[in-house]
Amino acid sequence: MTADDLRTSDNDLMVTMRAALQDLIDKRSIRDRDALLTQLVTAAVALIPAATGGGILRTEELEVRSSHATAPAVHELDQFQSELGEGPCVEAADEPPENGVLLARDLAGEDAARWPRFAPRAVEAGFRSILSASVTGSTGGRRAALTLYAADADAFDEHAVVTAGVFAGHAGALLYGADHAQLLGAALDSRDTIGQAKGILMERFALDGEEAFALLVSSSQDTNMKLADVARWVVKEACERRAQRG
Repeated sequence: MTADDLRTSDNDLMVTMRAALQDLIDKRSIRDRDALLTQLVTAAVALIPAATGGGILRTEELEVRSSHATAPAVHELDQFQSELGEGPCVEAADEPPENGVLLARDLAGEDAARWPRFAPRAVEAGFRSILSASVTGSTGGRRAALTLYAADADAFDEHAVVTAGVFAGHAGALLYGADHAQLLGAALDSRDTIGQAKGILMERFALDGEEAFALLVSSSQDTNMKLADVARWVVKEACERRAQRG
């Protein structure tokens, strides 16, 4: 790759990143995690010439989940890694190298022994090299990796590795925002539900606000339920009573 080619690729990267971010802002999809992840994977595959498919792998405690694959074969391989707990996607998510990018150059050759159960399945599916970039920034103990698949051995050059790493960094920032937006939305919903439950208890039992909240907290402790779940039950029960009365 010549210097002019590198400059062109770098420029394409910046243009694509800016367009993707603007699209997210215009559509206000930062809280729509599925749409966000789909856009990220599609852009990554389009951005790196050698890539013929891609997907996201997310881990949380003992659960590993594949999603947003660009082709059925990619989804099957991501899912297979999830089931095995073995493969470049899992390693990049859970134990990434220092630069955050794990490169499997030839799953039919030098890398076959590293993942003895996964490698033959990947080769059989038509993929000999894989590039997995750790996606940092997720919350709640979740980890993720953006994985790109190529048909040929040693398909990803140094520029592809750098590009994937940069892209994954931006993806991590966006995912962090999406996770926090979702958490904020859930917190606001819970607050509203707790407020409704307090109002119901205040009216039904002639309590003030502090007494109604204390009753919710006590019920939460006695039943070992989350406070928000107790509040939802109170609201649901009140709605059902109202419906029965006609």
